[in-house]
Amino acid sequence: MAKQQADGEGLDIPNRIDALPVRRPGPIVAAVIVALLAAMLVQGVITNDRFEWPVVWKYLFNENVMEGIRYTLELTVIAMVVAIVLAVGLAIMRKSINPVLRGVSWFFIWFFRGTPVYTQLIFWGLFPVLVPRLGLGIPFTSVEFWSIDSSDVITAFNAAWIGLALNEAAYLSEIVRAGLEAVDPGQAEAAQALGMKRSLIMRRIILPQAMRIIIPPTGNETIGMLKTTSLVTAVPFTLELQFATNAIANRIYKPVPLLLVACFWYLLITSILMVIQSRIEKHFGKGFDARPTGTRGKQPPLPGKTDGEPKDDVNKLNEAAFNGLTA
Repeated sequence: MAKQQADGEGLDIPNRIDALPVRRPGPIVAAVIVALLAAMLVQGVITNDRFEWPVVWKYLFNENVMEGIRYTLELTVIAMVVAIVLAVGLAIMRKSINPVLRGVSWFFIWFFRGTPVYTQLIFWGLFPVLVPRLGLGIPFTSVEFWSIDSSDVITAFNAAWIGLALNEAAYLSEIVRAGLEAVDPGQAEAAQALGMKRSLIMRRIILPQAMRIIIPPTGNETIGMLKTTSLVTAVPFTLELQFATNAIANRIYKPVPLLLVACFWYLLITSILMVIQSRIEKHFGKGFDARPTGTRGKQPPLPGKTDGEPKDDVNKLNEAAFNGLTA
């Protein structure tokens, strides 16, 4: 009854206008055409015998493929963790008042963004040849306190993740710098007025607000890193997913089914990473969600409103609540 009164139903209103919704057949026609094309595509892929689906199912859970997935995930996780740490440091160095730190950061970003990752991986694979021994001693002298063969430290696996991490750090540092610069300078000024140190301001004030901007492109870079691991054959590292499927394909002379196996696992892992990214975005965007603030968000629905509709007819605009982030 309350809903009918709120909508004006059952009331004697003179000159009532019975408005009809405008028919929009365009979206319906477009949806039918797209659905038809998608169904044709799926049907063609499933019924095409040249894809050799029995071979795909046979090798989908092959032990070499599963081991390749494990190494691919290890390379992705290690490279991204190291790259994120380096990127934060490089971004802070770019904003430093020290010209030496700014210059080193700029050179690092310039060099690793200016050369292909495949070329960098080849150099890391040749590192034990270029630098046979690693040691500690007095610079610019022959005095050496400790040394070790480079091949014992820079193994194929280590060379792979080091090369990937250094290259990725150059790109992520620009993402982090953009996120830091997007935070209102007044936040840092207010924190300084409260007597907070620069390191504390960066850790407690700036970074938490910048994460909302940093997370989405970082998620894209993580997904890109997952697929970039297929280039570590340049090191050479031959245990990741793409090389494992290629090795099986070369042995049985069936490249297409094994490519489908690799595609399936890359798509599955990418889907999981996208879900994780959305959860992280939701976590760091808590204070920026559009919702009523204060006690208005706790009021019961007005007459004629359901729980899923706005509870306050006056406040229908986006309100960014920077809860816990303002100084």
